[in-house]
Amino acid sequence: MTVYLDSSALNRIFDDQTQARIYLESSSMLLIFMLIENHFIEIVSSSALTFEKSQNPYDERRMFVDQVLQKATVFESGDKNTLKRAEEIEQQYGIKGVDALHLAYAEQLQVDALITCDDRMIKRYKGNLSVINPVIFTMKFLQEAKK
Repeated sequence: MTVYLDSSALNRIFDDQTQARIYLESSSMLLIFMLIENHFIEIVSSSALTFEKSQNPYDERRMFVDQVLQKATVFESGDKNTLKRAEEIEQQYGIKGVDALHLAYAEQLQVDALITCDDRMIKRYKGNLSVINPVIFTMKFLQEAKK
């Protein structure tokens, strides 16, 4: 199984853990990181993720995300078709900027799922790609592993 982790998911463990939802999503992301480390799932990366990582003002977060992204099996730098698809996603679903770019990369890479903590992206995107919250992803993954 191949997944694309957007920046909201990659950085979730650094958010305020006193909020129940964030704590649950962070715990799920820790499980996802473990699944990546143990080769149960593969991650891919893109120039959009590299760019967002470089814009993070916090060294610890930037270094952590870099370590995770180094485990990517594929890196996509994108092309005119990627940008065109991102523009289509913006127009079609009202998903703006780098979020549309993440979706375009994930579609291009034909991943099994794009994991995000962004409810708006999950709600608005109606394409062929599975866009899913880390909690739901881990629950489904564990249920499938039982079979």
